[in-house]
Amino acid sequence: MDGLLGPAEIRELAAGLGVSPTKKLGQNFVHDPNTVRRIVAAAGLGPDDVALEVGPGLGSLTLGLLGVARHVHAVEIDPVLAARLPQTAAERLPGRADRLTVHLQDALKVTTLPDPAPTALVANLPYNVAVPVVLHLLATLPSLRSGLVMVQKEVADRLVAGPGSKIYGVPSVKLAWYGTARAAGKVPPNVFWPVPNVDSGLVAFTRREQPRGGVPREKVFAVVDAAFAQRRKTLRAALAGWAGGPDRAEKALAAAGVDPRARGEQLDVESFIAIAAAAGS
Repeated sequence: MDGLLGPAEIRELAAGLGVSPTKKLGQNFVHDPNTVRRIVAAAGLGPDDVALEVGPGLGSLTLGLLGVARHVHAVEIDPVLAARLPQTAAERLPGRADRLTVHLQDALKVTTLPDPAPTALVANLPYNVAVPVVLHLLATLPSLRSGLVMVQKEVADRLVAGPGSKIYGVPSVKLAWYGTARAAGKVPPNVFWPVPNVDSGLVAFTRREQPRGGVPREKVFAVVDAAFAQRRKTLRAALAGWAGGPDRAEKALAAAGVDPRARGEQLDVESFIAIAAAAGS
């Protein structure tokens, strides 16, 4: 007995709290224990890992994480759900409930968490804020070494896309700045309540060390944003506003070894770093 919640328990919990999943908060609760087991297994957590979960909802994935992690930080924006989660953990996994810390907070406003510091982000993320949440937490919590997130399949595809792909863009490059990402499987709609009208996808990522020649992330991301703001334009034209004119853009591109006639979708993250470095030299 791993204490996981099934469809009946999910609906009973929601009814008891008077909770109806809302589109505004992107709430789709996982009610399939096998899907939870699959996510936890794919996250590859060890006994020393500290999981950070965003949007735990009624606790389906939280219970799965408590079964394997040293500690779980659960960040929940809904006060009713946040208040109920410790009780659910105590009822379903009494021997591990003390490993849970619930934070009533907007994940996009999290800048620090108490010890033990989180090492892995594992979450079923609300579709409407998935990319900003992942990038924000990687930026503000350097202790995060890896992650496995469930997002809308279309978003998952964008996050793991490589240069030259039609769906390669700002999210792809920015996640690549932090580390390597890969698709980790598809999740069908029928494991959620309510059932969404799209498939979900799992994205796994591993942070890498970033010597990066001392180029600040903000400078690199400014180049990325400019390059994709007008993705049909050549980099010479697209980066003109950022560089202070097309001639300056061309000079920076040449110094970075990048063809000024190329487009943003053709460059990997190392090329964007080189451009940012050249502009500052």
